[in-house]
Amino acid sequence: MPNAISIHPSVDKGIKAGAKDFAGGTLVCKCARNPVRVTVKSQCAYNHVCGCTKCWKPAGALFSMVAVVPRDKLSVTENADKLAVVDANAPIHRYACKGCGVHVYGRIENTKHPFYGFDFIHPELSPETGWAAPEFAAFVSSIIEAGADPANQNAVRARLREIGLEPYDCLSPALMDAIATHTAKASGVLKG
Repeated sequence: MPNAISIHPSVDKGIKAGAKDFAGGTLVCKCARNPVRVTVKSQCAYNHVCGCTKCWKPAGALFSMVAVVPRDKLSVTENADKLAVVDANAPIHRYACKGCGVHVYGRIENTKHPFYGFDFIHPELSPETGWAAPEFAAFVSSIIEAGADPANQNAVRARLREIGLEPYDCLSPALMDAIATHTAKASGVLKG
């Protein structure tokens, strides 16, 4: 497949299934000396490739790879002083290493946000294998905002489907349902 569109290094050669009993690992930034290390004591959920312009992407990748873990299962265990929030006004405070620029994790501080309680991680930053496999592609049209050629979008969507990732121009239906349910409960339309 020499002419295949490169989506992300972790999925370009196929999707690897997660390990059934995987219980977490360590995320490591790209610094050769004194890297930031984050310990995650949980399997990730909703792993996906994301085309938004806010998420960190490896060099040359059209998409990032992002998943969530429970907030109380993530802790910065080494070199926390190297982390800084990329955009304090964004709903997700993405903590990037000041040395290498990698976004090590993201956290939502707004307790009314539908995803409050989850931290966002890039599973490919972990040397351990067994993280849950990516399930879908989100914000596919947004790669255009990052400079991708709009004329290639059909080919990008075809490539995503070829490797087993359904493309969406939002989040997956399950996550969109979770957001709508949260909003309906917060407004009183739904009880419970």
